[in-house]
Amino acid sequence: MPESSSKSSPAKRSLTGIAGIVAIATLVSKVFGLVREQAIAAAFGVGPVVNAYAYAYIVPGFLLILLGGINGPFHSALVSVLSRRDRSEAAPLVEAVTTLVGSLLLVVAIALIFFAGFFIDLVAPGLSQTPEGVQVRSVAILQLRIMAPMAVLAGAIGIGFGTLNASDRYWLPSVSPLFSSLTVIVGLGGLVWYLGDDLLDPSAARLGGIVLAACTLLGAVWQWLMQLQAQWRSGMGSLRLNFNWRTPGVREVANVMAPATLSSGMLHINVYTDLFFASYIEGAAAAMKYANLIVLTPLGIISNALLVPMLPVLSRLTAPESRTDLKLRIRQGIVLSALTMLPLTAVFLSLSQPIVRLIYQRYAFDAAATDFVTPVLMVYGLGMFFYLGRDVLVRVFYALGDGATPFRISIANIFLNAVLDFFLVRALATPGLVLATIGVNITSMAMLLWILHRRLGGLPLLDWNGTIAALCGCSAIAAGASWGASQLWERVLGSEQWWLQALELGVCAGLAIALFGILVLQLRLPEMQILTARLSPILQRFSRRR
Repeated sequence: MPESSSKSSPAKRSLTGIAGIVAIATLVSKVFGLVREQAIAAAFGVGPVVNAYAYAYIVPGFLLILLGGINGPFHSALVSVLSRRDRSEAAPLVEAVTTLVGSLLLVVAIALIFFAGFFIDLVAPGLSQTPEGVQVRSVAILQLRIMAPMAVLAGAIGIGFGTLNASDRYWLPSVSPLFSSLTVIVGLGGLVWYLGDDLLDPSAARLGGIVLAACTLLGAVWQWLMQLQAQWRSGMGSLRLNFNWRTPGVREVANVMAPATLSSGMLHINVYTDLFFASYIEGAAAAMKYANLIVLTPLGIISNALLVPMLPVLSRLTAPESRTDLKLRIRQGIVLSALTMLPLTAVFLSLSQPIVRLIYQRYAFDAAATDFVTPVLMVYGLGMFFYLGRDVLVRVFYALGDGATPFRISIANIFLNAVLDFFLVRALATPGLVLATIGVNITSMAMLLWILHRRLGGLPLLDWNGTIAALCGCSAIAAGASWGASQLWERVLGSEQWWLQALELGVCAGLAIALFGILVLQLRLPEMQILTARLSPILQRFSRRR
């Protein structure tokens, strides 16, 4: 018993330390991502360049998020396999996986170059129906061809994420997306310097689209190179080709990676479905892009800090004798998701217009664009908990070695999403597309929980649902108070100056979060202590880095 406790304590300290590193690094990269989006909004507004980019980025961006993202299937598969193997086996295994994945994705990149027009028409058929849409389509095809090599880079970046995390290196993988953002920011700065006021001329759309796509590609190259040199120094593989794909390690990675990739891919097909319908609404793709980025900034920070340390822990609790601990971890993951996401939901529901106005409204992004993006952001904020909660449950299945179940559920939800899109876009236009995605995530959570309930011999679902319902009630009260405070602020003090907007946002968002916290304390949830314990070292580490 003494030996066991001595081992568990360092693991807990390590878990908290990893969460802190990932949270701070992700915060840095997300801040740069937000600045990048501000630069794009200021340069192009919701015009044809950004709409074209939203469609052109679908496939390379989908691959970069799916394969190259932290918590993605490549990352999860490599961490789960490499963490159970001797360090000496890592380099040849990583090289073999990289060779296999790179070969497959090279074919994808070539197909994107030669069939760019087909892919754009596939995801955005509505562009061909108006003169403005035809211009958007032309720019989108050109951008897709420029960004096509990102298909190969996506796989390499995802493998780098998993490899470095398996060797206990978390800072660089989590912060590396900032290199991509920096490239876009610098490139757009050069474009503004070169064109000046001519940037707003419709004739400059093609050049603007080329620069935006080229900088996106160069940023991905830079991100990969930074990871690659760290991977070499860790002794976790190089650029050497290795075609020995029949080794048990490669098969083990493939057994997790293939169904997980397909499952996550099915989820992202819902994004395709949304943009299919969005192509019939002028400016809808740009509005969804801007609103989604705002939501993904805090969501990415929190999800990485929560999910990155969780997968190895879940993987160690899959034995039958550890089922009680596994159930406890599942509850903790869901409740922690609610504790971190629902106060943000309150903020986005009550303060979406001040948020969009403060972040984006300048130069080409005018008041009309703010009014267009605001309701989209509100609906995105409504679905934050369900997005993260679904990801937590999917990680449980990955830890159990089951990537097939999430895959099957994702396939069923593609059809559900299409049906919801069809009806909700007619009733609510662009916000309806986002609401359809929320419906899909709620359905996914319910199905995944029910399957785990049966597989693990019963889960206290009624108790869990009661806890989540109470937290949702706390969020609703906090949102109402924050909205009322915002309305009072604007009537008394106004919001014409940027510093008044910033103060309004800070005061009203602080009120929402503080009120949510006060109400939650009355529930006496054990997860609140866990959240406090995790936040304390993160805040301490952040203050030291400052």
